[in-house]
Amino acid sequence: MTEPPAGHSSPGNGAGASLDFDAVSFGPFSLRSRLLERDGAPVKLGSRAMDILRLLLSRAGEVVPKNEILSYAWSGLAVEEISLRVHVAELRKVLGDGKDGARYITNVPSRGYCFVAPVQRGERNAAPALAPRAPERTAPPAALPHRLDRMIGRDDVLPELSARLLSDRFVTLRGPGGIGKTTVATALAHDMWQAFEGDVHFLEFGPLKDATLVASTVAAALGLVVHHDDPSGSIVNFLRGRRLLLILDSCEHVIDEVARLAENIYREAPGIAILATSRESLLVEGEQIFELIPLAGPPQGAHLSAGEVLDYPAAQLFIDRAAAAGHRGDITDEDAEVLAEICGKLDGIALAIELAAVRVGVYGLREMAALLDSRLKLDWRGRRTAPPRQQTLGATLDWSFGLIGESERTVFQRLAIFAGPFTLKGAIAVAADEGAAPDRVVEALEQLVAKSLVSAQPDGASRRYRLLDATRVYAMQKLVDEGEAAAIARRHTAYVQRTLEAGLAEQGDQASRLQARASLLADARAALEWSFADHDGAALRVPLAGSAARLFVELNLLNEARIWSGRALAMLDDANQGGKWELELQSTLGHAFMFTERNSEQAEAALRRGLEIAEALDDHANAFRLLSRLNMFYRRTGDYRHLVPTALQAERIARQIGDTAGIAGSKALLGVSYHLAGDQAEAQAHLDEGVRDDAALRGTEPGHFAYSRTPQIPLARVLWLRGFPDRALDCVRPLVGAAAPRDVVMYCIALCWSSSVFGWVGDCAAVETMTGRLATHANVHGLAPYEAVATGFRAQTMIARGELAGGVDLLRSALPRLHADRYELYASAFAADLSQGLAALGRLTEGLQVLHETIARVEHGGGGFDMPELLRRRGDLEARTGDLGAAEASFAASLALAEQQGALSWRLRTEMSLAALRLRQGIKNPLDDLAATYARFSEGFETADLKAARLVLDEASA
Repeated sequence: MTEPPAGHSSPGNGAGASLDFDAVSFGPFSLRSRLLERDGAPVKLGSRAMDILRLLLSRAGEVVPKNEILSYAWSGLAVEEISLRVHVAELRKVLGDGKDGARYITNVPSRGYCFVAPVQRGERNAAPALAPRAPERTAPPAALPHRLDRMIGRDDVLPELSARLLSDRFVTLRGPGGIGKTTVATALAHDMWQAFEGDVHFLEFGPLKDATLVASTVAAALGLVVHHDDPSGSIVNFLRGRRLLLILDSCEHVIDEVARLAENIYREAPGIAILATSRESLLVEGEQIFELIPLAGPPQGAHLSAGEVLDYPAAQLFIDRAAAAGHRGDITDEDAEVLAEICGKLDGIALAIELAAVRVGVYGLREMAALLDSRLKLDWRGRRTAPPRQQTLGATLDWSFGLIGESERTVFQRLAIFAGPFTLKGAIAVAADEGAAPDRVVEALEQLVAKSLVSAQPDGASRRYRLLDATRVYAMQKLVDEGEAAAIARRHTAYVQRTLEAGLAEQGDQASRLQARASLLADARAALEWSFADHDGAALRVPLAGSAARLFVELNLLNEARIWSGRALAMLDDANQGGKWELELQSTLGHAFMFTERNSEQAEAALRRGLEIAEALDDHANAFRLLSRLNMFYRRTGDYRHLVPTALQAERIARQIGDTAGIAGSKALLGVSYHLAGDQAEAQAHLDEGVRDDAALRGTEPGHFAYSRTPQIPLARVLWLRGFPDRALDCVRPLVGAAAPRDVVMYCIALCWSSSVFGWVGDCAAVETMTGRLATHANVHGLAPYEAVATGFRAQTMIARGELAGGVDLLRSALPRLHADRYELYASAFAADLSQGLAALGRLTEGLQVLHETIARVEHGGGGFDMPELLRRRGDLEARTGDLGAAEASFAASLALAEQQGALSWRLRTEMSLAALRLRQGIKNPLDDLAATYARFSEGFETADLKAARLVLDEASA
């Protein structure tokens, strides 16, 4: 092959043949001229994508600049880079790039694209010779509708539909309005033109107003001359013994007549293949349904790059149509999430995507995303040449609305109140007339599903229903026009509240309960918005917020939990004071405040008030839940003196309940409490008990009162402190891998506490990895306090590696944030690192001041597990200032406290510091105590502290 000359014109301009291709093969593919084959079978590829492939193959192994590709494939045209990205995405999909390890085309950022797979020039040695090129097909006649130059996202549909049609003979392509049924049918007519030797007849029933004219329309298309009112018999007689393809497009408004005729043809003319397109099934003998599903769109909230978003056909179609309409903006990674949001709102409906895309040049992506929430999109006009019913979304839906009965219209309008998927029970609760039998709603819903106005998806043994976004906007306007919006909104809010409340009390499979409750999230949000905005919803505000509060916590939506609980409590009336709704709201508010705002007095007051109500109501499960949250609050604020009493109270309640997981959870609570309070032996004993029943704990779901208790998290730290570094690492690694907690907050805690263990053993790389995960996770979920903790750990590793100034500056910014939030759990360790960094910079006085303040703060909270280490650090700095007596006193206090706490690893560190002081003082046998402490270890000899101690001992004996 030869490199294309500069300024090479595209095949579309008649110059594509100047690249002279012999046979070229790569992977399972062969390319000769413009014929691409996979394992000898032709592969369909658009002309632009073919140009790009030919150019990249001609320079395989080189990076071909993007501007060269653009000028080759779009010679003489001014196009944006986004067009290139869309066609490269199409090419990669056809080649299966990335599947099963296959790599063909790679993007080199800011440069271009490179074909990276091995390329064999000439005939493939191991394969038979390429078959001679097939003769050119006779062009389909003008009688067939014009085929789109490029159909996006349906590459897999056409081969499957063609195969089904040839095997089953009678297929209905079914789907909602605007999804692309006519586009697919047109493409199939062109593709199957040769298979049926040119005998393909495409009948468009959309413009037909009189259903009695269906048969005569078919007869005319077949060239029959009939002289009677019903030519059906003549049609069947004519078709009997013939072989042809009959495509009946847009049948839903004349469906009875089409169904009768199609069934007769199927029975009497076995050589005839029939493809019908309709928004509902024909329901006759022989019919096979091929459901045309929406175009796949990128997931929202997944933080995909622009390239990843453009791998999805909904996004590809949007960008393709936007570019065709003159939009010249490129899609950046920052725009990717907005594009994903737009695709989500358009539900993969091709017509909706096209109508929105052509307006991007006017509004821009972000404004477009906002406009899609309004009715305006129903009135946007599309191609002038499209049938009237397809020129706007509103016209498409008017067409369907006009085909349903009055009862179905009423139910359809009322179902628009649902913001998310709904059940049959929900549909009846909202759409049934008061006092009327539910049968009418059931029958109407069946018809709406059959006519593709409501979609249905299996959900276990039952089904869930939903209205596509554009359909819902349309139906909601109808509901408003009928004057029913407020009444139906109240019904909907009451239904959501009752269902959520029932879920709080139900027993049985917790996973299925949570799934059922979680499916109501969108409707809970909508109901809350309506009830707090509309006077008619005032009586439902507190019960609804109380019912939804736990759902928000279970789904880790803590900001929403805080906002709605606070708003509901602000309007609590006498009837709800001290009742179950205040209990739910206070418990949720205190919990959410802790993790999203700060560990304030307001958070503590809410939790204390909730506990008071739970005890008065004899609600043991909620009492345990609130004691757990209070215990967490005191851990975070550093008030360690409250930990063991609250944990013991929770254990008594768990034993009263008699739940295995609850008792295991109480052991985990006691273990972490003893650990932080400074009794590591007692902590290990309780945590070991909790681990023995870990299976019961892991089997709990978010609704369980002991959910998210994970004894392995504190156990890893306890094991290190007790002198078992290797066991600590074995315990901690699964917590940040396969056995990571499912709960968002507990995962943050696992990352934090794992970081401390990795830091203690001297694995700075692992600390950096954990810190990166923590920062990302906290940012994604809006857990602001953990972002400050992540900053502290990052500074810790910087100081350990000698990046002193940067580490000190980071800690100077992180510690005030932690103190302002009353988040003291990690502050003492970070303060110790700050003092070390300051001392290394020669600022000993500042370092000592930081330690004095930190020790005083910890003592005020009742002491803590890291007090021996703080005292040791203080002794080190006192020794450096020359105050050897004070240093020796600090070391002695540290050793005594470490021994009292059962913290052998703290003792080892202090013995090393004390040994250095004694060597400096010239004291006899300065290393005896260090050697004795070292001898107490049975493992961990490759961790940082034990290696350092061994080095000191070896140097002394050398």
